[in-house]
Amino acid sequence: MRTSSTGPAASAATNKRVLIASLMGSSIEWFDYFLYATTAALVFGKVFFPTSDPVVGLMLSYLTFSLTFFIRPLGGFIFSHIGDRIGRKKTLVITLSLMGGATVLIGLLPGYEQIGIWAPILLIVLRLVQGLGIGGEWGGALLLAYEYAPKNRKGLFGSVPQMGVTIGMVLATLAITVMSTLPDDQFLAWGWRVPFLLSAILVFLGLWIRKGIDETPAFKQAKASGNVAKIPLVETLRYHWRAVLVAVAIKFVETAPFYIFSTFIVSYATATLGFERISVLNAVTIATLVTTLMIPLMGRLSDSMGRKRMFVAGTLVMAAFTFPYFMLLEQRTMTSLVIATVVGLGLVWAPITAVLGTLFSEIFSTRVRYTGITLGYQIGAALAGGTAPLLATWLLNTYNGSWVPVAWYIVGTAVISLIGIAFAKTVADND
Repeated sequence: MRTSSTGPAASAATNKRVLIASLMGSSIEWFDYFLYATTAALVFGKVFFPTSDPVVGLMLSYLTFSLTFFIRPLGGFIFSHIGDRIGRKKTLVITLSLMGGATVLIGLLPGYEQIGIWAPILLIVLRLVQGLGIGGEWGGALLLAYEYAPKNRKGLFGSVPQMGVTIGMVLATLAITVMSTLPDDQFLAWGWRVPFLLSAILVFLGLWIRKGIDETPAFKQAKASGNVAKIPLVETLRYHWRAVLVAVAIKFVETAPFYIFSTFIVSYATATLGFERISVLNAVTIATLVTTLMIPLMGRLSDSMGRKRMFVAGTLVMAAFTFPYFMLLEQRTMTSLVIATVVGLGLVWAPITAVLGTLFSEIFSTRVRYTGITLGYQIGAALAGGTAPLLATWLLNTYNGSWVPVAWYIVGTAVISLIGIAFAKTVADND
């Protein structure tokens, strides 16, 4: 009787530790990542890319933001191979260390005035190291939660790592908001560096929490039975390339609107619409808090109504809300700014991202799951995510400040994802 009563309790305790480890690591990774994204919009154009044209400096700054998305697939290739061959857990220590180390070094990097052309070169190198880390981190954090999840809670567990995206963003935005209270000259001189340096504390905490987590049951079972791919990348591209294309397409509507609503809006609202920087950051912070609460609710709901159905509904609403989003911004009031950002990022985007990881996991079998979801996620992010702020800025300037082309761009990503989900086929149950 004692053994049977303690078994479920131990399992529940293990699941709790796994979810905390998955969420903590994901939050730290994305804190580092969005800290760079926000600082790129506000600082790096002036500190590392000084030019006579502010728009050029901003676009060069966004370019360093975009470059990482194209190195992320390489990080995905490397760490997904380790994850599918050796285990999910081991990759997470490496990826977190890479990401955290690069972030701290960015905070110590001298600007263009101090070391000239070496400043942007070193910034790009460190940014690429960040990209390698996050390229493998997401897949490991997701599978840690998904492969420990009870069968009827896959949606809920799979949504928890997605919460790390918004939690990391809230922490990054709050950190920059606090430092933005400094006078502009002090903020540009040293204030923006403080959050980068303090991220070292979060990294050590994340590594400590992950230390006590065991390998996932699904991978241990696969390894015990010999069901482990010898070269996961080759096997994935040979036998699962259709599923990879589906995952890439599904990723479009999740990633492009997110970076429009969270990153592009910072420069657009301040430079074009005349909002104060603090006001925009506060609106984004409120929206991400709402999103963080909505993601697990949507993940749990998907266990009842189905992942595909929720994703399609969210994508259709995203396409429908795009034009009203910009119309609200054009009102140029704080109320309209908050409403547009909260609805777009906090409500419309939440069901899409909540089911994304679980959808990915369910279209790949265990032996290539790490590689498959990583390829789909990172290639999709490279094509539609990193380019989004840069492309939106270019469209805005090309069409004389009109937001209409940017809105049509978001609608286009929704159409691509709807085509992708139409071809999605669940294969995970056929291991």
